[in-house]
Amino acid sequence: MPDATVLPFNQKIRLRALRLMALGLIPSAFVIHPILSETGAGEVLEMTGIGLVIAGVLGRFWSILYIGGHKDALVMDQGPYSVCRHPLYFFSSIAVLGFGIMLQSLVFAVLLTGLIFAVLSATAAREEAFLRSEFGDAYDAYARRTPRIIPDPRLFKTTDTIRVNVHSLRTNFFDALVLVAFIPVAESIEELREVFDIAGIWFY
Repeated sequence: MPDATVLPFNQKIRLRALRLMALGLIPSAFVIHPILSETGAGEVLEMTGIGLVIAGVLGRFWSILYIGGHKDALVMDQGPYSVCRHPLYFFSSIAVLGFGIMLQSLVFAVLLTGLIFAVLSATAAREEAFLRSEFGDAYDAYARRTPRIIPDPRLFKTTDTIRVNVHSLRTNFFDALVLVAFIPVAESIEELREVFDIAGIWFY
């Protein structure tokens, strides 16, 4: 029987935390020397980063196709939810890693992705407290066989058909625009580095 004292996690808290982190960390990118570009692989790193951002966006859409109309209504264990319990958070982390790689600083990429991953992991734990109160043994069984955020592709399974929620897709579209914006933001930072010769801190 659901525990009425356990409420769904307020996603506004997560969004505020992520925005505050972005406001605090992104300005530091202007004074981080892009040491990885000195290897002569600048273009490769940029394209790799863009590819990861796009993969993150597409992965979020893939996840929403499955969970869209079912969030907090059933234990979804198909498609991306068969390989990890929180694929939306995994793909968001992938997009953030891509942004860091586009800036060509290994330390910044690892630091930013690590912090975002920590916030999303904490959010996932809070969400799961509610899901366990709602679904009990069914969710416990799902959690035992399925990793939280890092996927295990060997577990993949899917039904032949899924029910798509158009409203959820529309909402995710606007969320995805934030991730897509990583690409022009990273390009702008790189251009400003060159124009103003902001080289500041070296990371080895």
